[in-house]
Amino acid sequence: MWFLIKGTFWFSLVLVLLPFLDPSSSATLDKGPKVDVGDTMSAATEAFGYISALCVEKPDVCEKGAQTFVALGHRAREGAKIAYLFLDQQFAEPSDTVTTGTITAADPAAAVTAEEPAGAQAEPVFNRIPVPEKRLEPKMVPAK
Repeated sequence: MWFLIKGTFWFSLVLVLLPFLDPSSSATLDKGPKVDVGDTMSAATEAFGYISALCVEKPDVCEKGAQTFVALGHRAREGAKIAYLFLDQQFAEPSDTVTTGTITAADPAAAVTAEEPAGAQAEPVFNRIPVPEKRLEPKMVPAK
């Protein structure tokens, strides 16, 4: 979960800094509101103080919040595991064996349940989506 918070912060920082690379956006930004660094820092300090005081006044809120973030972290880890397995099956290097379209594949769900013991956790099985390969450049035939 902390990764998501840090990722959101850095992504927001990139979005804030991108207009410095485009000269046409500076004219638009000159008409907008101005940001004072001192006022921004004092507001951030007061907000942090308020949030930390909330945990002192009502510890049950912070305890439930911590439990919620732990549960969301476990769900995010499982989601990342499923995404990794899916991408690994999609973009893994093909094996050296040659397969043709005339061979029918066995039911992958039945193969997984037959090989694994009953107590083991089954990993999700995804159908492989064919990814087009880059075409080779045609050889140039010299003119006669």
